[in-house]
Amino acid sequence: MSVELVIALITAVSVLGAAVIAAVPALVSLRRRTVGAVTAEGESTRDAVTEAVGALGSRLDARIDDVRDDIDDLREDVARVREWQAGHDAEHLLLGGRPPADPS
Repeated sequence: MSVELVIALITAVSVLGAAVIAAVPALVSLRRRTVGAVTAEGESTRDAVTEAVGALGSRLDARIDDVRDDIDDLREDVARVREWQAGHDAEHLLLGGRPPADPS
């Protein structure tokens, strides 16, 4: 190798080394900002998801209450139909006839 080539290589390595050393603080600062932004974004996303899940839960609770009310109404209707059937069967027995066959 010639002396000029060695000097050129040493110069290139020293320039690259200086560029890396100069870039380190900027890279560290960029990383900190990025981590801070990701953390802030994560917190806002978590807050949005928590709010959405809470709203969904309250809507689900309301829907469950509606279904329970519907089931209670159906039970009351079935009880009324059974009472009517018992009364109707009693009428047939009192009139001397046979009660109608149970279709079930």
